[in-house]
Amino acid sequence: MAPGTKKRETRKSLRQSGWITLDGGFAARPCVVEDMSSSGAKITIQDNNTLPAKLRLAFSRDARTGRACEVVWREGRTFGVKFVR
Repeated sequence: MAPGTKKRETRKSLRQSGWITLDGGFAARPCVVEDMSSSGAKITIQDNNTLPAKLRLAFSRDARTGRACEVVWREGRTFGVKFVR
């Protein structure tokens, strides 16, 4: 591998239903988690509404679960997020 190139983490293909929650847990919106790694995920939303820069991604509608994320790229209805602490 050439110096300075970053190896992508192994992503696990999921195609699993998930929930995006905003601002303290309300406005839960369904999504599909296309794939996920230890550092982030690729998600697809059904509607045309945009996502804020910060959100929570969970596999249940319970806002207390899930992980804090930041959007790092957008392509139509598909978004890349990185997990933050």
